Amino acid sequence: MSRSRTRVLRVDLSAGETARERVPRGWRRDFLGGKGLGARYLYEALSPGTDPTGPANLLCFLVGPLAGYLPGETRYAAVTKSPLTGGFLDSYAGGDFADRLAGSLDDCLGLLVTGAADRPVRIEVEEGRARIEPSDAWGADAAETAERFPDAGVACVGPAGEREAAYATVASDGGAHHAGRGGAGAVMGSKRLKAVVARGPPPAVPDDLAALRDRDAAAYGRDPTGEWQAAGETVETVDYANEVGILAAEGWTETGFEGTDDIGVEAALERATGRERVGDRGAGDEPGRPEGDGPVVPGGFRIDTPDGEVVPRGAAPITLGAGLGIDDFDRVVELCGVCDRLGLDVIGAGNAVAWAVRAGEAGVVDCPVGFGDADGAERLLEAIAAREAPPDLDIDPDLPDALADGIDVAAARFGGEGLVPTVKSMALPGFDPRAAVGVALAYATSDRGACHRRARPQDSEPFAAGERSPGDLVRGVVGEQNARSVLWSLVVDDFVGEAVWTDLGAEWLAAVDHPAAGSDVALATTGERIWTLTRLFNAREGFDRTDDALPAPLGSAAADGTPGVDGDAFDRLLDRYYAARGWGPRGLPTPETLDRLGLADVVDEATPLDERPIDSASRDGSDD
Repeated sequence: MSRSRTRVLRVDLSAGETARERVPRGWRRDFLGGKGLGARYLYEALSPGTDPTGPANLLCFLVGPLAGYLPGETRYAAVTKSPLTGGFLDSYAGGDFADRLAGSLDDCLGLLVTGAADRPVRIEVEEGRARIEPSDAWGADAAETAERFPDAGVACVGPAGEREAAYATVASDGGAHHAGRGGAGAVMGSKRLKAVVARGPPPAVPDDLAALRDRDAAAYGRDPTGEWQAAGETVETVDYANEVGILAAEGWTETGFEGTDDIGVEAALERATGRERVGDRGAGDEPGRPEGDGPVVPGGFRIDTPDGEVVPRGAAPITLGAGLGIDDFDRVVELCGVCDRLGLDVIGAGNAVAWAVRAGEAGVVDCPVGFGDADGAERLLEAIAAREAPPDLDIDPDLPDALADGIDVAAARFGGEGLVPTVKSMALPGFDPRAAVGVALAYATSDRGACHRRARPQDSEPFAAGERSPGDLVRGVVGEQNARSVLWSLVVDDFVGEAVWTDLGAEWLAAVDHPAAGSDVALATTGERIWTLTRLFNAREGFDRTDDALPAPLGSAAADGTPGVDGDAFDRLLDRYYAARGWGPRGLPTPETLDRLGLADVVDEATPLDERPIDSASRDGSDD
């Protein structure tokens, strides 16, 4: 296959047509692939107010210019307008489907899907071409759907996506991997698109790129992050969060969870039958992959359950375990398996159940499920995916349907605002920012809603014991958001990407003669341009400073006495953040910033801007 990816595949499900088109060279230079290119296409294609589950919405399955070559796990980006937040959404997944998609796309950077079929269909991708085929898998879960294609990589929606649950995932590899947050699965389901099937093998890695890959994979293995991943993968995050005092538990009513030892990494090590092998072109134990000798990075733990193998990630013990007061590892894994098969985002679903428990305790809704009740949680998850309560579950009959649209919708319908925190209608991961205000800033300013991956102050701030100045916090969040915008446009393995953090992949881009390698613009600026474009998209949808708010109840003290985040201090921190980005007081980019980033010719008249950057006296770096 070609080393250069210069095209995209267009699929119009309404018309039943497919086409290949060239990506403008300037777009490849300025936005790379993945997140950046998806943001550029989304901004170009959608009008303000486009219905996320209407046929006009664009759903992109994108790789980057280095897909299949980089160390670690090949990943793809699902980019669309979110039905949960109404704003920009990018979500990522790895595994066999991502690897096969990279090979099946050949010289293409992705698949752009518009329209809606009049009956369930699937899209098959092979040798740089796409075709639309009828699907008889509608109603099947993620595992059952994948089993129909044993010789291909499959990304699909489960029952939750078919019913357009606002935090439905795109599940791949039978539910082992998910493009999880924000509801890309609901968009896919609304288009009557059951699955994308990648028929081709993973890309062959040229010798010179294989040498780069092996070098960086070895460097990552020696990196502290690599050592951490090899030891416990993300399951260990529940132990870490509990130890440093930032673990939210029992619907955000507690900080810290006594049962952490029973659901954390030691429990996983005891129960696991093995580990995933990622980044290995020859992981012979995975369908469709030949034996080989590529560099191996240990992935998630494989856990056997009565309903089949489950690979729980860190969100499972945090959100389905501590978040629901469940200290039985086996039941936590089984709940994770329920979400995997149904195609529900674990974080969104766990928080929805937690809200229902708290709302029931407060008398806001009829809900007999309590914290620690794994059986009740499982039944409620199934009801949410079905959007209806079974006759023998004694809950408000309208509750599952409301919860399927998100916590904010349920609170607006029944009451109970502020019981479980959200940002831009997206439920928070279980890292409590009251002990790390930089985490609050990262959540509030995230372009897709509450996200712990855009920037990760939780990795370092708890150890700083208040020693980081406001300027340090802002610089850290802005720098990480920009850097990850580049890495997620390449699209790099989220952890192994640490191996190319220093130059953000510049050496790799030069190795494939990418247009960005010949540019005199630093890749950090490319990241800032991409982040600003997603802000422009959200601004055009009506988002501004009011949507970067600190969510309730984080302004109040935590159960252990940790004081809440001071609202006035947070507003000043937000001013610093906007100043560092060259945005104005409403949190909107300015013409000056657009000129500097080469976006002046991109922005349209429907997008509001601030006239000038916020007062320079508030700028990051002053009065630290």
